[in-house]
Amino acid sequence: MLPSFKSLALGFGLSLGATAALAAQCGNTSAGFDAWKAAFAQEAKSAGVGQRGLQALAQAQYAKRTIAADRNQKSFKYSLEKFMQVRGANAIISKGRKRKAQNAAYFQAIEQQYGVPAGVILAIHGMETGFGGFMGDSSVVSAIVTLSFDCRRSDFFKPHAIGALKLVDRGSITGSTKGAKHGELGHTQFLPGNALKYGVDGNGDGRVDFYNQTDALVSTANFLRQKGWKPGQGYQPGQPNFRAIQAWNAAGVYQKAIAIMAAKIDG
Repeated sequence: MLPSFKSLALGFGLSLGATAALAAQCGNTSAGFDAWKAAFAQEAKSAGVGQRGLQALAQAQYAKRTIAADRNQKSFKYSLEKFMQVRGANAIISKGRKRKAQNAAYFQAIEQQYGVPAGVILAIHGMETGFGGFMGDSSVVSAIVTLSFDCRRSDFFKPHAIGALKLVDRGSITGSTKGAKHGELGHTQFLPGNALKYGVDGNGDGRVDFYNQTDALVSTANFLRQKGWKPGQGYQPGQPNFRAIQAWNAAGVYQKAIAIMAAKIDG
C-alpha cells in the first residue's frame, strides 16, 4: 500500500526538524557555544577544513573581550577630524614618509607589480598596527569563531571563520596565533577569509606569513588590485580607486582618513 499524503508530510516534517536540530544555532551569550562549535564543525568539514583546522575549532574559547569590543566601536562614530586625531594621523604620516624614503626601491617594486602607491599601503600599515608595533593580543581563531557564533553578524563572519581554520590547515597560523579582537591578523590586520584569498608569498620563502612584513604588505597591495585598483588613477573620494579603499574597511571615516594620509605620504 502506498503511504498516505499525511504520513509523507509527517515524515518530511520530521526530516526538516532533524536537519534544523543539527544546524549551528547562533547565540548572544556564551551559553550554547560548545554545542554550536560541534555543529559548525560539520559545516567546516563540508567546506574543506582539515583535521588541524577542526582541532583548532574544538579548542576555541568564547572570547568575551571580542564581544565587548564589537558592542563598543566608538571611534568609527567620530568626526573625520576627531578620528584622525585619536588614531594619530600626523605620526602615521611622518613615519610613513620616512619609511617610504628608506625603502624606495621596495615600494616602487610593489607599485610596479600591483599599481598601488606606497602612501596607501603605508597609511593602512600605520593605521592598523602602528607599522607592526602592535598586532593584537587576542586569539585569532577564538575571536573569529566567537563572532561567527554571535547572532549580531554571524553570516558575515562565518566565511572568515572557515578561512581561519583553513589557514591553520595550511600552517599560516595556529590555534594560538594572536591578532586583533575581531580576528584580524598580521601587519595590516587581514580578516582571515581575505587572508586566505588574497595572501601572497612576497619574500619567496614558500609560505604566506602575515606576520612577515613583506608578505603582509604585498598581500595588501594584491587585495586592493583585486578589488579593482586602477594603476595611475586617483584614490580620493569620488576618484576611481577610492572604491578599493572602501573594500578594505566599511567605515566611511576610516576610508577618508586612509585617503588623506596616503596623499600626504605620497606627496
